[in-house]
Amino acid sequence: MHRMHRRDFARTLLAAAVVGPPRLSALAAPRVNGARLDAHLAELSAFGRNPQGGVSRVAYSEADRQGREYVMGLMRAAGLDVRVDAGANIFGRRKGRDASLAPLLIGSHTDSVPEGGNYDGAVGSLGAIEVAQTLAESGTVLRRPLDVVVWSNEEGGLYGSRAALGELTDRELALTSNSGKTVRDGIRFLGGNPDDLASARIAKGAYAAYVELHIEQGGTLDREHVDIGVVEGIVGIDQWEVTVEGFANHAGTTPMDQRRDALLAAARFVEAVNRVVRSVPGRQVGTVGRIQAFPGAPNVIPGRVVCSLELRDLDAAKIRMLFDRVRAESDAIAKDSGTTFTFRPTVENVPAPTDPRVRQVIADAAKSLGLTTKLLPSGAGHDAQDMARVAPTGMIFVPSVGGISHAPNELSRPKDVENGANVLLETVVRLDAL
Repeated sequence: MHRMHRRDFARTLLAAAVVGPPRLSALAAPRVNGARLDAHLAELSAFGRNPQGGVSRVAYSEADRQGREYVMGLMRAAGLDVRVDAGANIFGRRKGRDASLAPLLIGSHTDSVPEGGNYDGAVGSLGAIEVAQTLAESGTVLRRPLDVVVWSNEEGGLYGSRAALGELTDRELALTSNSGKTVRDGIRFLGGNPDDLASARIAKGAYAAYVELHIEQGGTLDREHVDIGVVEGIVGIDQWEVTVEGFANHAGTTPMDQRRDALLAAARFVEAVNRVVRSVPGRQVGTVGRIQAFPGAPNVIPGRVVCSLELRDLDAAKIRMLFDRVRAESDAIAKDSGTTFTFRPTVENVPAPTDPRVRQVIADAAKSLGLTTKLLPSGAGHDAQDMARVAPTGMIFVPSVGGISHAPNELSRPKDVENGANVLLETVVRLDAL
């Protein structure tokens, strides 16, 4: 396969900028079938549907497996040549006129968080398939091959795209996912091969560009009545499992001044995280989203607490600085309460700015469709941040009603989804013409 390096792609885009963009008549793409895309989203939502109206299609679950089978059927119906790589990522290829050119890659994921919504990931995955089907039905053949990808286990920590980077460790493969399976067993359950992950690695330059369509998962576009978000970068996400060790003892016979209460220390830790993260200006966020006390009896002083810590920002140095301050706070709490704190890293996703040239192509594509745009960061993690390390990368956001996501009442209006898919299609055609 021909491999185009980032600098070569940049030169191509720069040359295009110097001589001017191709005429719109030469770039005009067909338009997607919005009603069909909306129907496919509804059909996919049946896999893992929960009583709250959303989905619990967590990675490596039976619902995940069934949803992926449905998606692969759509890919085949769109004329794509489908395969599952060793990391359990689904790829579907549409041939181009020149097989020697590096392909374009589009897609997202279909797994969900527990009790999640029907649009996160699904819009980008089914939107990419709709782009491929529209190209097929219109008889449009690109110069470059086009790959559609559905990444595995995005919600658990970008495991599919990290497999494509060759970075999954034995420690991570042994972690237990929300499905109850280890990551290793989950990959195998979905048709991957955790013993041959080297074969899933995507070399730098193997793709000319990667573009991911996604719901915003925030309220900016909806609140400001903007059609399309052009993503400037994706935040880094670092997560730790935090264990607080105290001493379990009888709640009725142990005086208050003689307790080593792990849960009390953990409560102070939660407050400290909030205080530290809010103490510096910026868009950084910090969250303790999970906490469990042991032994968990009302008449026993908690002797151990296990909780999570997550820090996000576009600047990796700021994340490190915040963690150092949080760690210093935990040391002070430990000394005062007679407890100990242990931090075990579980997820480390580095910040990823999108490619400025791809951003411009997306903005121009939206403008050509009469859509308004806004440049904004992504506060959520996406597989695009991994792909940004091997290919020029861009992201397209569509509005989330009320800024709600990771919840059953997550909603993006059908017209907004259709707009996003058309911007993705136009972006693909414009990138192919460069």
